[in-house]
Amino acid sequence: MKIRDWDMNLKIRLGGEAAFNVIFWAFFPFLSIYFANSFGKGLAGLLLILSQALSVFGNLLGGYCADRFGRKRMMVIAAFGQAIGYGIFACAASPWISMPIVGFIGFSLASLSGSLYWPASQAMVADVVEEKHRSSVFAIFYTAANMAVVVGPLLGSILYEDNPYAVLAAASVFCLLLAVLMNWRFSETLPKHLIDRQHAKAGEPWYRFLAAQLRDYRIIASDRVFLLFVLAGVLLSQTFMQLDLLFPLFLKETVPMTTIFAYGDWNLQLTGKQLFGLIVSENGLFVALFTVVVTKWMLSYRDRYVFIGGALFYALGIAMFSQMSTFWGFTLAIVVFTLAELMSAGPQQAFVSRLAPDHMRAQYFAASSLRFTLGRTIAPLSIPLSEWIGFTWTFGLLTGLAILSALMYNVMFNRYDRQTATFGDL
Repeated sequence: MKIRDWDMNLKIRLGGEAAFNVIFWAFFPFLSIYFANSFGKGLAGLLLILSQALSVFGNLLGGYCADRFGRKRMMVIAAFGQAIGYGIFACAASPWISMPIVGFIGFSLASLSGSLYWPASQAMVADVVEEKHRSSVFAIFYTAANMAVVVGPLLGSILYEDNPYAVLAAASVFCLLLAVLMNWRFSETLPKHLIDRQHAKAGEPWYRFLAAQLRDYRIIASDRVFLLFVLAGVLLSQTFMQLDLLFPLFLKETVPMTTIFAYGDWNLQLTGKQLFGLIVSENGLFVALFTVVVTKWMLSYRDRYVFIGGALFYALGIAMFSQMSTFWGFTLAIVVFTLAELMSAGPQQAFVSRLAPDHMRAQYFAASSLRFTLGRTIAPLSIPLSEWIGFTWTFGLLTGLAILSALMYNVMFNRYDRQTATFGDL
């Protein structure tokens, strides 16, 4: 399915989100260093856990509200919330105020708003794209997001350290502009029969709203295949979440200086912090170049092998990263790490869309995002853990979690195959 054939909502999202992600990735990879320097490793890890715990709630609430009130409304509200959050963070990070705790509050508000945005945006794709094209559309969005990862960290390594408030202010302004554009040009994609059903429920008291939300998510939790999918994803997320948590601290503390290129008496050297920006950009470049290709390649394999293979490649990639000390060694590790990422990007989203009933689509996407929000809630533990047991044991533990997720995916597909065979016989 070519981009020119896409629904207008998706075209606007593709351009707007890609531009915002450039700004986002100019500061996001450096936040763990910012908070660690401001609060210390232990407190920084706990604060990041608290922030992501709020995001878990935001995801579940956002999924329910997107199915009840519409995709457009939730995305516009979320974009406005992000604008306010990043604006607070920008003010708190300025040299005139410099209040890290207020900056953390702003970051938490922006993260919570982003969690409200995500389920509606994913459900919108499933609303307007036929099932056979969904993997490729999700892959294009993933590619666009990662093209920003090529440029953003490089800009951040130049601009963010000296002018963090300017980069954060730019993120705030862009979120505001994106919210206005979506409110002006978006059309609602929530299926009409669901809109009619929600209109019939208008005026119901708040406790019925809460009871309905809990009932719907209880139904999702009773879907054993989906529950295993989420749990395996939470375990696996402990590896790829470290790209912007443990990796920058590891490089900063273990690589004082490394040579990128040498010719005669001239050589190009980078500090560990600068090397991190380059490594993240490499990851984004590989994703931007190869997402669509690898996604098409993965379509020729059963989901079982794709999911399990991706988890094992994550295990290999993070184990390799912990053993490297040079630019080329880290580059080799990030190639393996990125292959694992690309194997899972489109197929996992398409898998969720197959499991989800039409009337609970956004809620399924919201619950599936617990792989990331709950995963990101736990992932900052790696920061104080690296101080308590060292980097070697921390990376070893993360490798083991990725292998455990591969085993859980195998159990999940055994159950899924039995369930599919049972329904096929009916």
